[in-house]
Amino acid sequence: MDKRNMLMQIRGLTVNYGAINALNDVFIDIEKGEIISVIGANGAGKSTFLKTITGIVKARAGSIELEGKNIHGLRPDRIVRLGVTMVPEGRRVFPDLSVKENLELGGYTLRNGALKKELFDLVLSTFPRLQERLKQHAGTLSGGEQQMLAMGRALMGNPKLLLLDEPSMGLSPIITREIFTLIRLINRERGISIILVEQNAHMALEHSRRTYVLENGRIVMEGKSGEIKGTKSIIDAYLGV
Repeated sequence: MDKRNMLMQIRGLTVNYGAINALNDVFIDIEKGEIISVIGANGAGKSTFLKTITGIVKARAGSIELEGKNIHGLRPDRIVRLGVTMVPEGRRVFPDLSVKENLELGGYTLRNGALKKELFDLVLSTFPRLQERLKQHAGTLSGGEQQMLAMGRALMGNPKLLLLDEPSMGLSPIITREIFTLIRLINRERGISIILVEQNAHMALEHSRRTYVLENGRIVMEGKSGEIKGTKSIIDAYLGV
């Protein structure tokens, strides 16, 4: 890989929960403007991986470099200010706040009013359904609309890197396809790098450039998504065909 185009390098990431080894010596790279996916069974360590990048979970060993700067050990709010935002599993919007208020909270780290307005307009043009529901309480939205709101809230932080944790969870196949189309749109139009953690291996492999397979906290396979999609062990374990 071209180091000049490297956004994030993760080296030897190891995380323990007591005696349990959640991540073990994980190495992952992501380039600027790239979508990568991380697939694996429940309990493989996928969500722990994302939470460690954001600083929510502390690693026992390893380094996480964003554009050459080691961010491991920084507070989560500092990591957000450096350009890393996450859409958590289960969306976790603020149900009693309006759509507009949820979006405004996503931009709380930004001091530039003009940039906030630009990002707000971007979110509404990307997710026009939110435009129609700005005054509506987030808790009354459908699952797909809440996912759009969670993604929009993350975009309000002006990220260089967007972390998506199970974006298809609980959504119908039609809405899942719509969400993944929007993920590709965000990546293509804004050049935002994306790490996609997804139980739906079909969608993850289809919409990413490269894929890492995580099993029991270890990376057991990596490569171009199209090539991994044709690997017999992946077909048997994750694709069900």
